[in-house]
Amino acid sequence: MSQSPVTSLAPDPKRWKALTFIAIAQLMVVLDATIVNIALPSAQEDLGISEGNKQWVITAYALAFGGLLLFGGRIADLWGRKRTFVTGLIGFAAASALGGAAANEAMMLGARALQGLFGALLAPAALSLLAVMFTEAKERAKAFGIYGAIAGGGGAVGLILGGFLTEYLNWRWTFFVNIPFAVVAAAGAYFVIREPSEGRNRSPLDIPGVVLSTLGLVALVYGFTRAESDGWSDAVTVTMFVASVVLLAAFVVTEAKVKSPLLPLRVLTERNRGGVYLSLGLAIISMFGLFLFLTYYLQIVQGYSPVKTGFAFLPMIFGMIVGSTQIGTRLMTRVAPRLLMAPGFLLAAVGMLLLTQLEVDTSYAGLILPAQLMLGLGMGTAFMPAMSLATHGVEPRDAGVASAMVNTSQQVGGAIGTALLNTIAASATTAYLTDHAASATTPAAQKMLAAQSMVEGYTSAIWWAVGILVAASAIAAVLVNTGADSGTPAASGDGVENPEDAVKIPVVAH
Repeated sequence: MSQSPVTSLAPDPKRWKALTFIAIAQLMVVLDATIVNIALPSAQEDLGISEGNKQWVITAYALAFGGLLLFGGRIADLWGRKRTFVTGLIGFAAASALGGAAANEAMMLGARALQGLFGALLAPAALSLLAVMFTEAKERAKAFGIYGAIAGGGGAVGLILGGFLTEYLNWRWTFFVNIPFAVVAAAGAYFVIREPSEGRNRSPLDIPGVVLSTLGLVALVYGFTRAESDGWSDAVTVTMFVASVVLLAAFVVTEAKVKSPLLPLRVLTERNRGGVYLSLGLAIISMFGLFLFLTYYLQIVQGYSPVKTGFAFLPMIFGMIVGSTQIGTRLMTRVAPRLLMAPGFLLAAVGMLLLTQLEVDTSYAGLILPAQLMLGLGMGTAFMPAMSLATHGVEPRDAGVASAMVNTSQQVGGAIGTALLNTIAASATTAYLTDHAASATTPAAQKMLAAQSMVEGYTSAIWWAVGILVAASAIAAVLVNTGADSGTPAASGDGVENPEDAVKIPVVAH
């Protein structure tokens, strides 16, 4: 690269410009998670993708992304975060071009798998670059506030953009739109980002760890995806879950024994980081389920167009931006992170609780809008310190893999949320239809029963989402114990593993 490396002792003068390009890349990755959902029905029809195979447009991406994240984080530590970041962007753009130009099912599925692969390089590199570039407490709070707002609200932006592109152009543009994002971010990163010189981990790559973690995470994500379509008792579903447990257990044993592990267990065992990974994963389970059910509810039950549905999510985006950049950022240097995360998840749970009152003819302004505002404010407030704490107390050489763990908890949480909550909703819908079928004797009554049964399914699943968010709040309150200003645990002495390493990459300032 053309820039000389800098040390982490002095702040990088171009760090805010660098944040702009990191944010653009993060927005692209998060957008892609939801934008394709809107385009899927049109793409399925155009390319002749069968009903049984349509889920693979989503699953191919999820498997590659979720399975390779830890590997991507380790490559960033080994190869250099800037180089990994730019490579991920270029690859993601090429894969998106391939998806947009897809002429058949195989080409589409291959493009989606490639997007997942390059996304797994890009996402941990982006977060770990922030961790090593922003070292001053207030600036770090502001940078992670922006990043947290994008991570939380980008999915809803994807629904709006996906609706526009699908309705007014065609589904191919939901892929092509990634290319300008990636080109701008890659060019900006190449010329602006200067990575601290001492943060590399040049240890040999842990090949057994790569194989076991990738296969274990792929089996886990596929198990939940399969459960959604084929049921929890399906032989392949059960086999995938058993294989996942065995492979991931073998991975943990391997990591405890090898000299240069892919995922040093010290990254997981520090209580603050462990609390973040667990609470964030649970919160994402709820959020993924909500995006899904609210999209279905607005389009199928209320009859909204794709564009109108996208705009209906704006209050949640607004809430996330305010919660992340105004509440989280302003308070992070003054109060302990748990005092932002636990109440944030609880506020989101209250917003979710409102949505359990959905009826077929529920007023958007009277119920859905205030619920979304509460959800957005709560999630934005909680996500911001959570993203920042992902690299709490890590040595510079572990920043990439610690960042990858956040993305892994989100990806696995998303897979679990979609499968688990969909299954609960489907069961409740079927039970309601069975109980009330005899009373629906006219076509109008049958149509109303179908709508009511769908809403019954959504609200049953949303009740579970409320409980999951309350659990996330409790975990954040109990496990996250770092203080506001010092960056050391408030209640005990188990924060930074090696105090001499803490000076190289300051722990998150709260």
